[in-house]
Amino acid sequence: MREQVAMKNERAVDRRVIEACQAGDREAFRLLFDCWQDRVYSVAYHYCGDATAARDISQQVFLKLFSTIGQFRFQSEFSTWLYRLTANVCFDEHRRKRKFLPWSDAGDMEVKERYTAEEKLDRRAMQSSVRAAVLELKPKLRMVILLKYFEGMSYEEMAETLGCSPGTIASRLNRGHRALARKLGSLGLRADI
Repeated sequence: MREQVAMKNERAVDRRVIEACQAGDREAFRLLFDCWQDRVYSVAYHYCGDATAARDISQQVFLKLFSTIGQFRFQSEFSTWLYRLTANVCFDEHRRKRKFLPWSDAGDMEVKERYTAEEKLDRRAMQSSVRAAVLELKPKLRMVILLKYFEGMSYEEMAETLGCSPGTIASRLNRGHRALARKLGSLGLRADI
């Protein structure tokens, strides 16, 4: 119950902030930017695998958001609309570059101290292999994997975000899982995400 009340309050604040942005309030836009910049950057980073490119994509997303926020009609969640905008900018960047960028080691998650040095190396190697495999996926398969496992979206949220049916999302996830299983299977890793 408490979570539902918190969600309703968050939506009301978001709606007021979005309406202020639509009215040209730059301070409201700054608040919106502060609230969403990490999520947008996270999707961009996991999509392209490069911190510099992710910052560029994030900047493009917020520039586009600034110029198009007046088109948001509250017919869907703002998060869905923003993730759709982010996905489109990622796809545009991919089409523009037509190549995959290497994954930076700077994004490695800290391995907890309870592991031995050898286990830490093994975990880092595994993380690197998984990241490389995800980066090799076709853009549409990569995006659904990222939205599902990094952003925790449901099939319906992903479908709305990407402008397709939940069945298409299921199909893309299935194809993504199979591709990851093939890529990671040769390394002795399981891809049952």
